[in-house]
Amino acid sequence: MGQEANEGLIRAMGPFGAGLAATGEVCGNVIGALAAFGLMFSRSREEERESPLMWSYSQQFQRRFREEIGRGSILCRDLIGVDWQDKAQAKDFHAGEKYRECLRITGETAKILGGMIEQYLLSQRA
Repeated sequence: MGQEANEGLIRAMGPFGAGLAATGEVCGNVIGALAAFGLMFSRSREEERESPLMWSYSQQFQRRFREEIGRGSILCRDLIGVDWQDKAQAKDFHAGEKYRECLRITGETAKILGGMIEQYLLSQRA
């Protein structure tokens, strides 16, 4: 958080797009947000303890995503309506309204995630 981009981490997140490796499953935005909470609250060594905040923030984020963005879902196929295995649909995605909807969802996801991180950081100052 607040550091230069980690190219390895960015590459590692690549397969999560289009709903987990283009399967239409969990939205890559959700996965990215949960990864951010993992970076904040998880452990890097077995002898370390995970913060229970990892679970509570991750669950709260998913709940908010479903309610505020996903119309009850966190699945890419429900959010965007693309069958990623159909090459024509995947190609059409990049040229049309579904791409713009994906960008909108990404922006809304960033707002929720940023707000939650800001809330946490402010709580640590108190």
